[in-house]
Amino acid sequence: MFSAKIKSEVLREITDVISTLVDEAKFNISPDSLSVRAVDPAHVAMVDMSVDKAAFEEYKADEGELGIDLDKIKEVLRLARSGDVISLDHDEDRNRLVVHVGNITRQMSLVDTAGMSDPKVPNLDLPAKIVLRTNEMRQGIKASESVSDHIALVAHSDGFEMISEGDADTVRLDLPKDLLDELQCKEKVRSLFPLDYFSNMVKAISGTSTLTIHLGNDYPVRMEFTFAGENGRATYLLAPRIESE
Repeated sequence: MFSAKIKSEVLREITDVISTLVDEAKFNISPDSLSVRAVDPAHVAMVDMSVDKAAFEEYKADEGELGIDLDKIKEVLRLARSGDVISLDHDEDRNRLVVHVGNITRQMSLVDTAGMSDPKVPNLDLPAKIVLRTNEMRQGIKASESVSDHIALVAHSDGFEMISEGDADTVRLDLPKDLLDELQCKEKVRSLFPLDYFSNMVKAISGTSTLTIHLGNDYPVRMEFTFAGENGRATYLLAPRIESE
């Protein structure tokens, strides 16, 4: 059983966090929360997300799972106005998700979850921790997108840098320690990442003012943030591109 009501803005945040990596996802439902863990088709990036029942206007659920086509949820969200409350009900007899927004009812078939795995989150011991404002990240990404298709993240005891190097031009975002909310870094670390993935992840983080980054040398980056009024938590993992000498 699953029956819930949620504000359109919160459902959009949940959808954006997941759909930046996958088009379909298995939602693991419990009486107190829902969660999604998914890897993108290229196995470059991963999302691990959980949302407490407090994020919903109403929430009733048993243990179970729902395979949802996120493009269909986006179609419903395009019908919603700011402040609208969207109703979600699982029709178990027909295995459909029945969605009400305003005077519109949409019945959408669910995706078979048999082929959807629950990937394990790798246990990474990453030496650097940086907490910063997401708007600073977005500005650096916007400046980098016309220069290169990769971006280097660099942390050291004095601050954090994002560097994008093209054939002719270079863009650098330099955030000294006093402009960061937190910095834990004993020695310099650097990893290079595909800019399109990194950009899409950061753009999907709409419900928070800060982002926590864990970084190492040529290791995946782990990005953690909250959303849905801090009733939702998500982690992105992105594999590095190993730089040639």
